[in-house]
Amino acid sequence: MSITTSEILSQPEVWTRSSADLAQARSIFGRPGESTLFLGCGTSEFISESLAVLRERSGNGQSDAQYASEWTPTRHYDRVVAISRSGTTSEILDALQQVPAGVTKVAITGVAAAPIHEFVDDALVLEYADERSVVQTRFPTTVLNLGRAVFGQDTAGLAEQCAAALLEDVPEIDDVDHFVYLGSSWTYGLAQEAALKIREAAQAWSESYPVLDYRHGPIAVAHPGSLVWIFGQAGASLVDDIRETGAQVHTSSLDPVVQLVQAQRLAVKVAESRGLDADVPRHLSRSVILR
Repeated sequence: MSITTSEILSQPEVWTRSSADLAQARSIFGRPGESTLFLGCGTSEFISESLAVLRERSGNGQSDAQYASEWTPTRHYDRVVAISRSGTTSEILDALQQVPAGVTKVAITGVAAAPIHEFVDDALVLEYADERSVVQTRFPTTVLNLGRAVFGQDTAGLAEQCAAALLEDVPEIDDVDHFVYLGSSWTYGLAQEAALKIREAAQAWSESYPVLDYRHGPIAVAHPGSLVWIFGQAGASLVDDIRETGAQVHTSSLDPVVQLVQAQRLAVKVAESRGLDADVPRHLSRSVILR
């Protein structure tokens, strides 16, 4: 069994363990009314997008997300939340040093002894969710589910639902050469992350879009070799339009984060079907450290 697969399968246990960190997470994710910026790179940025939508829509205050490499301090925030599994990512460390004085800076990371701690006021360290694999799986889902709980979503039973889903089959990939993931609101971040998993692990053609924007151009390349995966609710008319292209459509009643776990499994399956090792993605390392 690959390292990536073992970490995917560990998620129900890790999510259950994370409940002990909920009290601290409440202080990390921001007090009600604080304007908050979530910063990340790659997977962490996609999770940041989901967290920002969830926080603002729960009434906790203005919430934005930015790529750390693109952010400059132009608007005021009360709090900056930097998400970095390794705590070593160069762009994250550089961005934190740009945060104006007086702004609360916090980090969510998987490593207790990491450079990021030098640049923040407080940190939520999820060492049990850290990973050996280059490809992130259980760390981002754990962060996201903690955020959902903080923002008032009911996350009880998610670990059990995930454990049951891990026993189910993932979609067939025979003759599939094109993977598309669609989401809406906070699940658009999940769609982007699922597409990234396919690119990282399997070097395959993948795309991601907001659900209703898919018909505004991207559907033009859908064909019988496409698998279109929709996170959350999908209107029947959209499903019909996609099926008319010959593409396979995947929908599910599972919780969106449990669906993301299934998408992680699919990425490994695609990698193995191509004779690739998901533990050793091409041109990638655990952390991007610029020199």
